[in-house]
Amino acid sequence: MQCGWCLLGPLQWTRFIDKQVKVKAGKHEEYCGWLLTVDPVSASMVLVNFTEGGTSVQVVMGHAVEEVKVLQAADQETARRLRTLFLPPTTPILVPHELSRRKGSVRQWLERNRIPVEEQGDDLRVAGVLTITAPYRPEDCCSSNQIILGRIQKLIQAQPGPPETGPGPGPD
Repeated sequence: MQCGWCLLGPLQWTRFIDKQVKVKAGKHEEYCGWLLTVDPVSASMVLVNFTEGGTSVQVVMGHAVEEVKVLQAADQETARRLRTLFLPPTTPILVPHELSRRKGSVRQWLERNRIPVEEQGDDLRVAGVLTITAPYRPEDCCSSNQIILGRIQKLIQAQPGPPETGPGPGPD
């Protein structure tokens, strides 16, 4: 593409997603990587490179892009790695009695700290403004009130007790 990257628009940019591209930006700047996404407002490109040491991510500002050349399309493994790059770690699958034990433990901890909490089905509702879903970890809290969200998450992180996962102690 010559000079009109910003003018192409989102429908045209999707043709470049999951492709290895070489981007010319400025007179002497060239970037190469797998195109993960394009910001629809600024036309900025997110390029990803997989190395033995990990993954590198570069953002090329849309206004600086002069030329984009497709080098190759992603194979299935590369496309999968790109899709899962920024996903949160998977949630451990817990048996129902373990979920029930954890929900009760979190509820008791919040009540011990004088936080009003009630059960709503499988969820815990805190002060009517925050919901904790299974498996009842800090990252499972949801609220539009950022102050309460942060405080409840810190409180759950500070909860004493055995490790979150793994079998309990065996009989002596």
